[in-house]
Amino acid sequence: MPATRLRRPRRYLTCEPRFFDVRYTINPWMREDAPVDTALALRQWHTLVDAYRAHGHTVDTVPPVPGLPDMVFAANAALVLDGRVLGSRFHAPQRQPESAAYELWFKSAGFDVHAPRAVCEGEGDLVPVGGLLLAGTGFRTAPAAHAEAQELFGVPTVGLRLTDPLFYHLDTALFALDDENVAYYPGAFSAGSRAVLARLFPDAVLATEADALAFGLNSVSDGRHVFIDPHADGLVAELGRRGYVPVPVDLSELRKAGGGIKCCTQEVRS
Repeated sequence: MPATRLRRPRRYLTCEPRFFDVRYTINPWMREDAPVDTALALRQWHTLVDAYRAHGHTVDTVPPVPGLPDMVFAANAALVLDGRVLGSRFHAPQRQPESAAYELWFKSAGFDVHAPRAVCEGEGDLVPVGGLLLAGTGFRTAPAAHAEAQELFGVPTVGLRLTDPLFYHLDTALFALDDENVAYYPGAFSAGSRAVLARLFPDAVLATEADALAFGLNSVSDGRHVFIDPHADGLVAELGRRGYVPVPVDLSELRKAGGGIKCCTQEVRS
């Protein structure tokens, strides 16, 4: 029988996609000629927020700012660990103003914010799990930011190199299932990084390319419930076999900008 998984209540920070659009191209998923249905994006986002609250989680929101269409992707704005906040320094000029908007929210909520010196895109590339901080690089977050994170949080940081531009952030190729294990797509990583992951997480859930392309790894887990794209069929089935409870949430409209469930979700670990 699969293990009984335990849910831990979480606090999530999100941003309504009121101004969501695709106005530029900064990853392979984005096409400026693709029409965007902002009303649909809003409905899908509300479904995600409602799902979090229905499963006992707290959801805060940052007011969206006109002219910042990617601000909905709250995960990229920071990493919050033990009440400390490492802010963001975005790679793309179009997204750089988002840092100040999120910093204002954190300071208003009583947090001190450390502004990184190197390019750092928050939980997009920084994933705490098992007493470690998994840190992605290759397309966005710079290795120097990994060192900054380790100094700020005092947590051993493990660098992982992404090699496929479709998986430009770590959170498109890997997510933490609980405090001990992860799910990931091996094909997104360099050979050395695959070896590191296999050594650290021998019981990891391995996703197929099809499930990864369906944004199945851009998921959020509370330790029991996994909020996941319903199109990642194989991964959904495997999680069920492992004792997790998949909660399907369709954010297909937001995927037009290369984002999904985790991209829209910043965890506030205080």
